[in-house]
Amino acid sequence: MTSTTTAATVTVGTGALSPADVVAVARDDARVELSPEAVAEIRRSREVIAGLAGDTVPHYGVSTGFGALANRHIPHDLRAQLQRSLVRSHAAGSGPEVEREVVRATMLLRLSTLATGRTGVRLETAQAYADLLNAGLTPVVHEYGSLGCSGDLAPLAHCALAVMGEGEVRTRDGELVDAEKALQNNGIQPVQLAEKEGLALINGTDGMLGMLVLALADLQRLLPTADITAAMSVEGQLGTDDVFAADLQQLRPHPGQQQSASNLRKIMRDSQIRESHRDPHACTRVQDAYSLRCSPQVAGAVRDTVAHATTVAERELAAAVDNPVVTLDGRVESNGNFHGAPVAYVLDFLAIAVADLASISERRTDRFLDAARNHGLRPFLADDPGVDSGHMIAQYTQAAIVSELKRLAAPASVDSIPSSAMQEDHVSMGWSAARKLRRSIDGLTRVLAIELLTAARALDLRAPHAPAPATAAVVAALREDVRGPGPDRHLAPEIEAVVQLVADGRALAAAESVTGSLA
Repeated sequence: MTSTTTAATVTVGTGALSPADVVAVARDDARVELSPEAVAEIRRSREVIAGLAGDTVPHYGVSTGFGALANRHIPHDLRAQLQRSLVRSHAAGSGPEVEREVVRATMLLRLSTLATGRTGVRLETAQAYADLLNAGLTPVVHEYGSLGCSGDLAPLAHCALAVMGEGEVRTRDGELVDAEKALQNNGIQPVQLAEKEGLALINGTDGMLGMLVLALADLQRLLPTADITAAMSVEGQLGTDDVFAADLQQLRPHPGQQQSASNLRKIMRDSQIRESHRDPHACTRVQDAYSLRCSPQVAGAVRDTVAHATTVAERELAAAVDNPVVTLDGRVESNGNFHGAPVAYVLDFLAIAVADLASISERRTDRFLDAARNHGLRPFLADDPGVDSGHMIAQYTQAAIVSELKRLAAPASVDSIPSSAMQEDHVSMGWSAARKLRRSIDGLTRVLAIELLTAARALDLRAPHAPAPATAAVVAALREDVRGPGPDRHLAPEIEAVVQLVADGRALAAAESVTGSLA
């Protein structure tokens, strides 16, 4: 059974969650319920674990210690303490709190694995995760603590600790409260962990995967927005859209490139500014700069990278990550599926692509501000150059962000620090890759916003020639919050206003009101 989103409910079954399911729960507070098939499978696999509990032969995670301590057989009367001790000791995170949407995604994805029946937990333990999500209770999880192998151990342990009624959680309105009190206030019974359950709750790639899914959702909005800002820059700098012609793009058949070029053609259609310099005798420029002419090649490569990352994410969403696992035929087997390498690699790959997309955006912005390259506009687009500085320092802000994004593009997944007395001697660092990608996505949003702000001013300054209907619609949406050209004003609030315009999708929606859907 595949999980589906209907209205405001996500049904978690024995099949894969969709990326849309994850976003709905993480960001939109969709309710969660277990499917009948998941309930049956959870009960069936728990019977397998219960049957091993009395076995005199040690079984990892059921009757042994963990990691480098797995060689100790734990007597029956200490096993509940074993599970509690595991969660308490592994809830060792440090640093700032992780964002609410990330924690909710992490809990949902752990519940998804529990629902497959491959972990051997009891039904009440799985149900507790759904109950916390539905109550809007978010465990406090910290920035540092995961090496991305043996699962996102510390982050997941903090989630499990809350299910046990220990540690701290935030309520739906953000209030920090004791977990035991929060569970009591919402009619949720704290879980008393039994054999295998502590390990099952902390042994997965759920944190890094959740952040990957959320980043991909953001990029679905930011990629067409990058085409919008590129089109505005080409138009505002009197560039040509001829290079975006379909037959030229088909000579290099990368699908992302062709999609980006198609968007650019739609966005620039019927531009009076473009028509004003179409005459080859009046316009002596032979070719535009790379940052204009090669926009679809760069944005297209990012699209293709996103497509690959989406494939990896969808495969991981279909995975049951735990160690040991209960197999379909009832065996309990150790494995290495918790290793985060597949997710870590694409997280790093996306950070590289995001940094380059921001870099070309910043180069287009910079061209607007240089009177030697902006084709007749005032220096820095200032109202009275010398008295006014225009967008001079907005580009500084862009440049600072792009420089940071280049540092964030250094891969985390090539690093590995051995842990657990050399038992866990090669780790993925996927959590770290995911954390820096989140910062990269925020940076890209801000860089594109500053390009949009600058390009909109340039388009206004090209009057009486009108921009394309699509770019005019974007400028009109911006002008609801930010005034047009004039003497210098406090620029930071205007930058933040356009950041929100990009982040909440209003800039994209404005263009699509003319062009139709931009993919």
